[in-house]
Parts: sequence; structure tokens; C-alpha cells
Amino acid sequence: MKKLRHLLLSSLMLCLGNAIAAGAPEVGVSDNSISIGMTAPLSGPNGSYGVEMREVIEASFRQINSSGGIHGRKLQLVALDDGYETDRAVANTRTLINETKVFALLASYGSSPTTAAMNEVFGPAAVPLIGTISGADSLRQSPKENTNSRYMFNVRTSYANESEAIVKHLTALGLNNIAVFYQNDGFGKSGLDGVTAALKRRNLTPSAQGSVERNSLDVGKAAQAIARANPQVVLMVTLYKPSAEFVRLMKKLGQNPQFFALSPVGADLLVGELGAEARGIGIAQVMPYPWNDATPAVREYQRLLSGDKKPTYYGIEAYLMSKTLLDGLRKSGRDLTREKLIASLESMQNHDLGGYRVSFSASDHSGSSFVDLTVIGSGGRVLH
Repeated sequence: MKKLRHLLLSSLMLCLGNAIAAGAPEVGVSDNSISIGMTAPLSGPNGSYGVEMREVIEASFRQINSSGGIHGRKLQLVALDDGYETDRAVANTRTLINETKVFALLASYGSSPTTAAMNEVFGPAAVPLIGTISGADSLRQSPKENTNSRYMFNVRTSYANESEAIVKHLTALGLNNIAVFYQNDGFGKSGLDGVTAALKRRNLTPSAQGSVERNSLDVGKAAQAIARANPQVVLMVTLYKPSAEFVRLMKKLGQNPQFFALSPVGADLLVGELGAEARGIGIAQVMPYPWNDATPAVREYQRLLSGDKKPTYYGIEAYLMSKTLLDGLRKSGRDLTREKLIASLESMQNHDLGGYRVSFSASDHSGSSFVDLTVIGSGGRVLH
């Protein structure tokens, strides 16, 4: 018996040694699958944003899987609902990494939720996240400034770049009385900082400010404070429901400034909420025009749409986030690890996703500097 136990132990140690030498499988990776996690609002006031993103990513994965996957592995998406709440986003990220055991993360939503998840969960766990709907500076620090930033790969540009493009355009038209309506969280404050900095470069300051809490439509005090300044322009760093409520209330107060919004507002959703009243609202966009099928990536995205689904900016952004991940996985080869994916992404210099380019390096994960200014025309059509 003693000799048998010795033989069994020796055999076990030999197998263990062989497994180590061969390299243990990476978490979330099997011989035939790769598990990807996502946390976003799938319900509540902002659920439309997350549902749109999830549907496009699932369609993208189905297309890849139908042609054999990535190096023979099929992509699986596990999407959890965080309701655009920071605590839930952090909890979901922890669940995806520690319990679901995903390989990587994709397409998060919101500045405060993503920043908290990065610093508390996926950064310390060394799990990369590709893409989030946020232009916050807190997600664009170099790894030297914040080691957790090494695991955040942005696909869109910053709010600072959006704000600069808007303010440059407005002041060139002689519009200097510019107020700011912002969401009182990481998203809104980052956007407010960007607008304030852009105005300061032109020796200007916001003529008035007003805020709304996340997931709230209580915009009365903000509208009254801003109306007192009689602004030429109100720059809105808010999402579509509070933006629409604010525009309606300002008009009731006899105010008809030029309204301008940052990209997260969602043009189609704002039109759906405001109807004809949305006409004339300007919106900064950080993705290619999703109705222009001359752009290869847009054409590919449009082919994914089924039934009565129409192109949107959120849809094309979700597609380009997915495509960035897929290109990184291809470059990483069959022997896939998280570190190989990070290295592959960091090797993408001026990487063409089909008419939209991203650039990463070991010291900079900003991704893009693309900004386009659009306006809502008659019939809710977005013009650029």
C-alpha cells in the first residue's frame, strides 16, 4: 500500500508538472470558447442605452461564431444589469470576474460606475475592459499615474475633446454667453470641467450652472438658475430624459437658447422623447455617422441589424468596441492569456477598424480623438 501511494503521488506530481509546463488554461478560456463579461443599464431610465449595446455585441459575436470564432473558439457574452448605479456596476464586475470567471470585460457604461469598477475590481484583478460610454479623465490616466488604468482601453474620445470642439464652434459664431446644465456625478462633472477649461482658454467662464442628480428628472431649480442668466447657449452634459425635461421647462420659462449636448445623450432617444421640439439641438458625436454606408465599419454594422432595427450612434459604438476586442483576440493567437491580449491591444497604433481608428500604447489607452458636430433637423434627422 505504501508503495502504491508513492506511485500515485509521483504520477500526480508528474501530471501537475506537465500541466504547468504546458501552461494552465487562462480564466474564461476553454478549448472552444471565450467568455466575455458586460455590465450596463439594461433597465430603468437609461436601460435603452445598455440594451442597444448588448444586442449589437451579441449580433457581432453570432456573426463571428458562425464563421468559426476566433482561432476556433466561440465568443460568449454574459451581460448583467446595473441600472446605471455605481454600487451595482461594481458588484456586477466582481461577480463577472470572481464567480462567472470571464476572460475580459466589454462595453461598460458611465463615468462613475466604470471608474469605481476599475479602481476597486477589474484593475486590481488585472482583467482588461475594452470600451465604456464615458469620456471622463479619470479613465484616461496613464498607468504611471494610476496602475489600474493599464486595464482600461477606451474606444471613444474624452469629454474634454468634445467640449473643446463645441466651444470652439460656438465662440467662432460670436456666442459667448454659455451656460452649463450637468449631471451631478462623474459624467457631468467631467463634462463641466471640460467646458470650463475650453471657455477659460478663451478668457470666458460659464454664465450660469445648474445640475440634476443621476436617474432623476428634477430639473426645476437648474432651469430657473440658468434662465436668470438669459444665455445664448446651454451646453447639456446630461442624458436624454433629463435633457428633454430641461429643454421643455426652459421653453416654458420663455427661454430659447441654442441647446448643445455631449455625445452620451443619444440623438435618437432625445428625438423620441422631445419629438418636434428636438429640432435645432446640437450634439457632439464621437463615432462615425451611422447612416453613411460609405464608411466600411458602418456598412458592416448595418448588416448586423435585423428586423426594424435602425442605425444609431450607440449601436455603432458598441460595434466598434466589439471589433476592437475581436481584433485584439486575433492578434493574440491561439495561446490566449490576458497579458497577451493587453500586449496585442497596446500594439495597435493608428489601428483601422474600417474608417474609424484607435491608437493604444503601453503609456496611453485613450483610443481616439475623433469628434463630429451634428444638429437635429426636421423629422428628427441627425445632420452633420
